[in-house]
Amino acid sequence: MTDKLNTYFDHALLSSETTRDDIVRLCSEAKEYAFFGIAINPCWVPDAKQELQGSGVKIIGVSGFPLSANTTKIKIAEAVQGVEDGADEIDMVANIGWLVSGEYVRAEREIAAIRLTLSSQVPLKVIIETPKLSPEMQIEAVKAVINAGAQFVKTATGFFGGATVEAVARLKQATGNQIRVKASGGIKSLADAEAMIRAGADRLGSSSSVAIMREIAAAPATGGKTR
Repeated sequence: MTDKLNTYFDHALLSSETTRDDIVRLCSEAKEYAFFGIAINPCWVPDAKQELQGSGVKIIGVSGFPLSANTTKIKIAEAVQGVEDGADEIDMVANIGWLVSGEYVRAEREIAAIRLTLSSQVPLKVIIETPKLSPEMQIEAVKAVINAGAQFVKTATGFFGGATVEAVARLKQATGNQIRVKASGGIKSLADAEAMIRAGADRLGSSSSVAIMREIAAAPATGGKTR
């Protein structure tokens, strides 16, 4: 599993105090380890585009991140602007208040509105904040994401709790393989990453991607075994 683990990672840096030097470092790390992509806040997308030119590393922009309570028009504008600035994918946060309230159709309509404004070449990943939802709510949220035409359902922003093996497995089963699953939040070790993949994650969001790759590299020297 470890020989291609790098290709699962959206190497994330989404803190409010991020600087341009931080973005340059993030991009350098992503190129060094050939991560699938980097996940960053909207204002840094043009800088990342410049740093990653010709590298093959994707840029994942965000919309409605992390609180989800923006109006739909603002989320649409944020997604569209992100792509214009150079984002290859968009991770949007579904309206968690609507999901918690059982207003799944309302949440679905918002996701669909964003999906319709983006090119079919731009994958849309929808964060449903699993730590805030009961198992039953998580399943209904997945249905809304599928119906809205998105390509991924994503566990969490990481701001209010993270992914669990149980939640990832539940989301994977609920998708019926119609869409993919991204596990994000609290993935800090090789054991965490492997557990999420075994549970059904197709992509991993983590700010600890480099530490995990270094853990793999160090394993033979410390007597561990790569998998």
